[in-house]
Amino acid sequence: MIDLPPMTPPLKRSVTIDGHRTSVSLEDAFWRGVAEAARARGMTRADLIGQIDHARPPEVGLATALRLFVVAELRPAKAGGASPPGPPEDI
Repeated sequence: MIDLPPMTPPLKRSVTIDGHRTSVSLEDAFWRGVAEAARARGMTRADLIGQIDHARPPEVGLATALRLFVVAELRPAKAGGASPPGPPEDI
C-alpha cells in the first residue's frame, strides 16, 4: 500500500504579472512550494511567479512551469551538474 500525501483539487489564485492580472490553478502543495521558494530568495510570491513566467518557453503554460519549478527545487543537487533533459530511464 502506498502512503499518499494530503491532496487538494487545484486552487485558482489571481496574480499580477507586468501589471496584468491573470489566474493560475495549482494544488495547495505547489502554492506552498512557490511561497517557500520566494521566501528563500527574499522576494514576494508574485515577483517569483513573474520571473518564472518570463523564463518559461512559450509552449509551456504558466501552471506547468510553476509545478516543474517546485519539483526542481525539491530535488537534491546531483554531483557533477544538472541531470540531462528528458524522462528518467525507468519510465
